[in-house]
Amino acid sequence: MTQLILEQISKSFPDQGQILKEINLEVAEGEFVVLVGPSGCGKSTILRIIAGLETPSSGQVILAGRNLAGVSARERDMAMVFQNYALYPHMTVFDNLAFALKMARTPRAQIRERVRHTAAILGLEDLLKRRSKSLSGGQQQRVALGRAIIREPALFLFDEPLSNLDAKLRVAMRAELIRLHRRLAATMLYVTHDQVEAMSMGSRLVVLNQGRIQQIGTPLAIYDRPGNRFVASFLGSPAMNFFQARVVEQDNRVELLVGDQRLALPAAKGRRLLASSGNLPERQVTLGLRPEHITEPGGAARLPCLEFKVDFLEPLGNEVLASCLLDGQPCTSRLAPHTAIRADSRVSLAVDMNQAHFFHPQTEEALL
Repeated sequence: MTQLILEQISKSFPDQGQILKEINLEVAEGEFVVLVGPSGCGKSTILRIIAGLETPSSGQVILAGRNLAGVSARERDMAMVFQNYALYPHMTVFDNLAFALKMARTPRAQIRERVRHTAAILGLEDLLKRRSKSLSGGQQQRVALGRAIIREPALFLFDEPLSNLDAKLRVAMRAELIRLHRRLAATMLYVTHDQVEAMSMGSRLVVLNQGRIQQIGTPLAIYDRPGNRFVASFLGSPAMNFFQARVVEQDNRVELLVGDQRLALPAAKGRRLLASSGNLPERQVTLGLRPEHITEPGGAARLPCLEFKVDFLEPLGNEVLASCLLDGQPCTSRLAPHTAIRADSRVSLAVDMNQAHFFHPQTEEALL
């Protein structure tokens, strides 16, 4: 059942121009949808419009079949968790959790029961008598989550809630939020600029750039089949490598010319790329390869190879990232942790063309 619908949402500010451009999105009940994109792409503005903190310049927000035009933020049956925790520092954890219920004149016995239940969900039982200003960052974040949960809203909105935490605590809180979503079976919209956070948490991703939705899909589907060069470059760490190449035919085979090196294509992919090459200027194409698809030769698969100049290596324990140059074009390769390859050397690396992506050099839309 569709719970939230955004129809043709646009937003302009006098001093910034148009921030959002015709945003259309449907969120099903119980989904965990992540809005992801670089800073300034409009993702937090979308959340604020849904929450009723901003008014769209055009379009409408519909929640459970109800048009929210003219409905105040406090009447929208939503709970929002901000980047700053917005706790009352002089109050105890209990009072912070109970505040919204007290304002709604909820009976005391019911308040105590709901605080107890919420504290149990988030592991806050031993902190209820402590003042929020004495808590650690992770504890404060859990109290902020508890303030949202205790209201039992129809929709949870999260605006980069983990960005103030250190790296280790962010990983722990990501897991906490995933478990919380499973336990509550609630509908959640989560905003982040961190693509690792987005990939690991969302049941669906909405990738935004410059106020427009670029692609919507499951994390794996978008990672495997990015719709354009921006999406391909934004999702994945390290980012996808891009090379300028030209489509050529040689002895009834389709190949790519990368600098002065030739790269054979799988037959089916080659035929499809050749068929679309009529729309490419001078048969020029942008080749996209993820670092894990540029590796040391070997193994059962006989992959074509290209010669790379290795600039420097980054040993990470479980792998080595090699920063290389191919015909002067920079790229990153994932190597085995005990690789024999050394910096400032020229090496032949295998390229898995079955995993290759192709983009139009001008429109940057995905081909094939």
